[in-house]
Amino acid sequence: ILTASFLSYPVFRTLSLQLHSAVTGSYLSSTYSVVFVNCPNEQIARDIARAILDKKLAASVNILPMASSLYFWNGEIKEATEFLLLIKTKTSKVRMLSSYIRFMHPFEVPEVFSLPMDQGDVRYLKWLDEGTGED
Repeated sequence: ILTASFLSYPVFRTLSLQLHSAVTGSYLSSTYSVVFVNCPNEQIARDIARAILDKKLAASVNILPMASSLYFWNGEIKEATEFLLLIKTKTSKVRMLSSYIRFMHPFEVPEVFSLPMDQGDVRYLKWLDEGTGED
């Protein structure tokens, strides 16, 4: 019970995950995430990518061009061409990252969701840690 309450504090959880990674040479699932964000054009995609990298909310962003999107909006099926951001970050930063994207994104309801990384090269994940700074 003490361990569970100890790990409920973000700082202690982060430290214990880092200790686990250092000792075992691996990492625990859900420590890192990929965040998906759609953007209406390339310039907005680049602006958002640069802003979140500047704030160290992510270590890397891929911009995938010209995805065709079909979706429901106000009861109608809509079509658009969008750019997709694949954002690599720490799971602990996803909430702040999502809030920041909602603040600067031009869509009324931007597509922002994340998936945990279940596997990864330890050297890449160490680089990801360095790119996002300390929690």
